[in-house]
Amino acid sequence: MNFESKIPREDLDVSSMGDEAESRRNKRRFLIVTLVTIAVITAIVAYQLMSGGGSGVAGSEDGQAPVVTVVVPSKQDVVRTINATGTLAARREIPVGVVGEGGRVTNVFVDAGDWVKPGQIMASIDRSVQNQQAARLEATVASRRADLNLAQANLDRSARLIDRGFISKADIDRLTATRDSSAAQLRVAQAQLSETRARNKFLNIVAPKGGLVLERSVEVGQTVSTGSGTLFRLAQNGEMELQAQLSESDLANVSVGVSTDVVPVGTSKVLTGQIWQISPMIDAQSRQGVAKIALNFDDALRPGGFASAKIQSGSSQAAVLPESAVHDDDKGNYVYIVDKDNKIKRRGIETAGVSSAGVTVASGLAGNERVVLRAGGFLNPGETVRAVEEGKDS
Repeated sequence: MNFESKIPREDLDVSSMGDEAESRRNKRRFLIVTLVTIAVITAIVAYQLMSGGGSGVAGSEDGQAPVVTVVVPSKQDVVRTINATGTLAARREIPVGVVGEGGRVTNVFVDAGDWVKPGQIMASIDRSVQNQQAARLEATVASRRADLNLAQANLDRSARLIDRGFISKADIDRLTATRDSSAAQLRVAQAQLSETRARNKFLNIVAPKGGLVLERSVEVGQTVSTGSGTLFRLAQNGEMELQAQLSESDLANVSVGVSTDVVPVGTSKVLTGQIWQISPMIDAQSRQGVAKIALNFDDALRPGGFASAKIQSGSSQAAVLPESAVHDDDKGNYVYIVDKDNKIKRRGIETAGVSSAGVTVASGLAGNERVVLRAGGFLNPGETVRAVEEGKDS
């Protein structure tokens, strides 16, 4: 009998598909294992490189603690600088207005930005009526002087006739009184004339001090009086100041005479000034005070504008660390130190700037700690390590 010895095609298809699926699964397992191995090796190499090559953080084959490179902070003289901002203003601002009775402005001789000298006429006011008053008083003075001269002449003539009996003593007394009255009337007229002339001088608006005209608020034809307010504003001698806003702690660390560098906003000019006044009060709302910085005139200084200042508040000894030793997170800046038991401890610090020498530590370190130089991100507080100073073999 003849038997069919061929395997059905359907069975062959199922078997070959199972082999192919198994092969793909094996390839995926191999690929995953390879990637994990590469990742582990890469992490170990990076860990060793960041910890200083052979002297970095590394677990030894005999189970010893990992090795870390440490550095002792150096001490340097650091000049403390306080950064501040504030408003520019005239150091001595002089408002100029109407001193006399006022009137219609006939001329304005200066404008904002001009320089004036003490006593220089800045504007004049119509004085046609006042001039007539002065002329009338001048005539009155002349009349009173003539009356006085006549009274004096009558008295002199009468005095020569008294010995002959033509004039009585009573007549001499009456003529003397007339002479004295005329003299008094002359002095009154002279005083009135002097007062009018003084008032007329006030019709000229003059500069009380020399300086820079900051603002002009008057025009020709305008009627002004003592109630018109300020017509001009002057900066005496053109001197300016920066009213720097400082916190309570910063205000306590500055003093009068300290040199500062001032940079007006919108310019690259660095101007040198000195603190000339420190506010005796602190604003209850902002908790800030004002340090006034005197500045010589410069075109870049515009009252009402803003400027920044760098105030030198003395120098002190401070610890300096390489940048690789300093870390930061949400809690602020910190370093890892190795204590006497060779355990890692986190130490919070405050920095005061970065220079070519490294990071200046304002507080948080005494200066004799062993600070982890590199690979701090791979360490945990409380971990036991073996510390090796930078530049020494492990």
